[in-house]
Amino acid sequence: MMRTAPPPPAGLYVHVPFCRAKCRYCDFYSSSSVSRVAEWLRALGEEVALYRDRFSFFDTLYLGGGTPTLLSEQDLDRLMECLLGNFRFCPDAEITLEANPNDVTHERLRVWRELGFNRISLGVQSMEDKDLEFLGRRHTARQATLAMECIRAAGFPGFGIDLLYGLPGQTERGWKRTLREALVFAPQHVSCYQLTVSRGTPLWEMQEAGILEPPGEERERSLFLAASDVLEQQGFFQYEVSNYAGWRNTGLREPSKENLHVCRHNLKYWERAPYLGLGPSAHSFQGNTRWWNLRSVEDYCEALGRGRRPVQGSERLSEEQASLERLSLQLRTRAGTGVEASCADEEADRVLPALLAAGLLEMRGGRTFPTREGLLVADRLPLLFL
Repeated sequence: MMRTAPPPPAGLYVHVPFCRAKCRYCDFYSSSSVSRVAEWLRALGEEVALYRDRFSFFDTLYLGGGTPTLLSEQDLDRLMECLLGNFRFCPDAEITLEANPNDVTHERLRVWRELGFNRISLGVQSMEDKDLEFLGRRHTARQATLAMECIRAAGFPGFGIDLLYGLPGQTERGWKRTLREALVFAPQHVSCYQLTVSRGTPLWEMQEAGILEPPGEERERSLFLAASDVLEQQGFFQYEVSNYAGWRNTGLREPSKENLHVCRHNLKYWERAPYLGLGPSAHSFQGNTRWWNLRSVEDYCEALGRGRRPVQGSERLSEEQASLERLSLQLRTRAGTGVEASCADEEADRVLPALLAAGLLEMRGGRTFPTREGLLVADRLPLLFL
């Protein structure tokens, strides 16, 4: 009798929809009122119960937001007890907590470790106070420094930082200084995100009023390449457009998931692995079906209070749509793709030679993957194969 392969492990994301204040650039859903934390926790427990048997097991858990570290020790304890008590996790599961620098203390790190977290993702964003003030961040560069010192002293198993570039007036020299100052604390993972001005945010209003001037494509390009230069010189491998991983000391000479400090949870999205999102505005994916939750704490809690799934919408991708999505995601990573398997042969024959000659793609080991220059235009590459 033929045995079917076991389903791949899924990722679990929990959106903590509370912030003390909204950053000027953020378009993630959050509420500045913490009066509904207890109600949200009760509703989350109801949502957990609805999905208890839908996913076999998880090997990543990511608490994002919002500001997860805004939750009290008691609330975090209750949340983790609910998740770990109702879902099955692999013994070596990656369990990440997003943290704001001004929430990090030696005592809180000890508590978070005891609750099961083995990875911290710290929202540093910049090591320049003027940048942090412009972004509307609640911490200073000094607080970011102290937080990173605490995390290193605590010996947290996993430690990553988020940084932003493409800020108004930001120079290549200042950006490199931020990178080097942060790298002093030896993070294992660095995410460098280009500042995006999203509709509905204060930055969008500033841009519409002519107060904010975008940096321009050439400046963005120079900042992107500057990050690659600095991080690669420090031994990091750019495994995705915005993400760099340090090497594990395994003796292997080639980068792979096994010997790099990749964020295993984020890989779920790029590899189209299944994941479950809980909380207001959270997204989920299984098979070729994607669904997303109501974008309001009130509506989310009300729906679950009535015994209904808090789903706002869903979509089922056709095989053609799934193929294009797969290609789009794979061409954002240095793992690359077997392009021939993702599009018609005549399309690959038409496009590949030109992209290889332009130095945007390269081929090795039967796979096609973007060069550093290719990563600069990763969002456009898949459209060329249409």
